[in-house]
Amino acid sequence: MKKTKDKSLDRRKFLLRSGLAVASVPFLPISCQQTAKKSEEESNENAFEFAFLTDIHIKPEMNAPKGFQMAINKVNELNPDFVITGGDLVYDVMRGNYEKSESLFNLYKDMCKGFEMPVYNCIGNHDLFGIYEESPEDENHPDYKYGMWERHFGDTYYSFDHKGWHFITLNSLDVTENKRYKGAFHKEQLQWLAEDLNTVDKSTPIVITTHIPMMCTYAQLNGSEGSRTVSNGFEVFKMLEGYNLKLVLQGHIHWKEYGFVNDRFQFLTGGSIAGNGWKGRRHNTKEGFMKIRVAGDDFSWEYIDHGWENERLKLGNKETV
Repeated sequence: MKKTKDKSLDRRKFLLRSGLAVASVPFLPISCQQTAKKSEEESNENAFEFAFLTDIHIKPEMNAPKGFQMAINKVNELNPDFVITGGDLVYDVMRGNYEKSESLFNLYKDMCKGFEMPVYNCIGNHDLFGIYEESPEDENHPDYKYGMWERHFGDTYYSFDHKGWHFITLNSLDVTENKRYKGAFHKEQLQWLAEDLNTVDKSTPIVITTHIPMMCTYAQLNGSEGSRTVSNGFEVFKMLEGYNLKLVLQGHIHWKEYGFVNDRFQFLTGGSIAGNGWKGRRHNTKEGFMKIRVAGDDFSWEYIDHGWENERLKLGNKETV
């Protein structure tokens, strides 16, 4: 017995040292390797990338068009499948003035033609037309509040699918009685969301985009009143219970923030293309955007600096006013 055992050990050592161990392994491990390879190929086949650009604040002043063009060029260089924006595309139409507001949206749309991939837009507070008291136009104007946006971009909330993932863009804005903006999902939109989710398989990965954050640490860090979040965001989270929510994309705060909630989903607050209104960093976050890579049922992200800070410093103050 001892001799037989020794021969077995010697043979095993030979196989391991000579690299022939795989040839001596039964069929099952080879089958597992083939299955793993197939899964990897399928995952790579369904992999994709997209860019999340928020708080662009386009305007003719402050060299904003030059800065935005740098961001567009950087996105095209990275070549994602598509772009999602997080609101505050222009600065700004809340104070009305039809001709000026119209020119801002036209400037944004003209510049977006430079993207070499589809762009899915989200509405922000600065994109609400004529809602402030000082606006020469009031609620009787056909473009009031969402009207100008809808005329240029269509619905303020919608969904689309890409390679097995479901993307939902929400409108997180409404207007108060004293003519200011507030973060809220209105009733009609929540009804639409319920209907949209009824068409989605519970296993499908879901991404939500909103301008006003659904969760944020701003108040905790700054000791300010108000949370800077959507007042009834909990209603959306409740509706998504049982679904495969993966990621919430949000803007508004002009800083980079991320979190993983109870091993369930992640949220990303995506910085800002404009930084502090094209004057530099806001909350110490450099001007930039998120690049998100999806592979199978998972994703990873990276914050991309499109180079505007260095360019702005080169231009100097005399060219940024």
